[in-house]
Amino acid sequence: MTTQTQTPTRYGIDAYLEWCAGENIPIYGGLLVDMVTAETADWPRYGVKGAIANFEGRGDFCSMFKIELPPGTSTLPQHHLYEEICYVVEGRGSTQFEFGDGTKRSFEWGPRSLFAIPLNAKHRHFNASGTERAIVVSTTTLPIMMKMFHNERFIFENDFAFDDRMGKQEYYTGEGDLTLVKPGQDMWETNFVPDLAFQHVTSYGDRGGDSLNIKFILADSCVHAHISEMKAGTYKKGHRHGPGTHVMCVTGTGYTLFWNEGDTEISRLDWKPGCVFPPADRQFHQHFVTSDEPVRYLATAMGSIRYPVTNYMWRALLGSKGQSRQASSLSTKEGGDQVEYEDQDPRIHQIFLDEMKKAGLPSRMQKWFPD
Repeated sequence: MTTQTQTPTRYGIDAYLEWCAGENIPIYGGLLVDMVTAETADWPRYGVKGAIANFEGRGDFCSMFKIELPPGTSTLPQHHLYEEICYVVEGRGSTQFEFGDGTKRSFEWGPRSLFAIPLNAKHRHFNASGTERAIVVSTTTLPIMMKMFHNERFIFENDFAFDDRMGKQEYYTGEGDLTLVKPGQDMWETNFVPDLAFQHVTSYGDRGGDSLNIKFILADSCVHAHISEMKAGTYKKGHRHGPGTHVMCVTGTGYTLFWNEGDTEISRLDWKPGCVFPPADRQFHQHFVTSDEPVRYLATAMGSIRYPVTNYMWRALLGSKGQSRQASSLSTKEGGDQVEYEDQDPRIHQIFLDEMKKAGLPSRMQKWFPD
């Protein structure tokens, strides 16, 4: 004879969301979050303030943390079995690492700095100002790790040392190694980029608008990161990919149009520095500049150009056998995921011209759309 237990049956559990709820800090969802203004609360785990962003389009692999360091404070020492790529939205400070063999690394960061936390390395962030806050936003792979292991102690208290992730000492000084592969796949390997506004980028003409781009290899991580530049008065071609690519505006202002295949309606998000949004799975989206300066944005996601992780990511980043380009920049007419200018909805270009007129700025798209 069996007896019924009074304990609620546990099934259908999202271990990551359960962990988030237990942190007792603000959790943001939706399509877009302004990381400058998003409210935070005391986060005992870090010893400073924080918030979590679980966007609708984040997918299964990644999410974002906002870590706010009040003046003159530092985070508690951390180490964890998930990848983390950090971007400085505001403020100046430093980060210190200690690796399993006792080796230490440190560097100073400022607005628009980008750096990686080598897997499971002990680390700590410090705010250098006694009067101003600092904001560090990180893309993490905690969602997939927590779903797989659903054991907080294993993820946060594991002492295994990934000494192969340390990287060269010069990778912590702003130096790096440039590998020229081909447009859209050129790589900069480092652990620290002092300022994304001045990071060297290379041509990515396939994306349209005389775009520029560089892919990052950070701490030999499986997390993808790249910086793209769009010139003033231009816009990119529409394209789509899988979920979870977190797009953050670094410089300039603009907007993104969204639609799903077969839709007649087009949705829109406007953004400025500090705003983040991840397009949904296989959702077409197209980026436009509305400022008189170039736009640079940072994109982070699971699956780097070195370690694509899944077959789908491999195709999106590197292309399938017999294809000369990755799917993300191959025309939909050829089985890819990019909408060429001549195939886009005619409304799209007119919306852009209207925006340029409203802003009193010239369009520089005549090369692709002759008057």
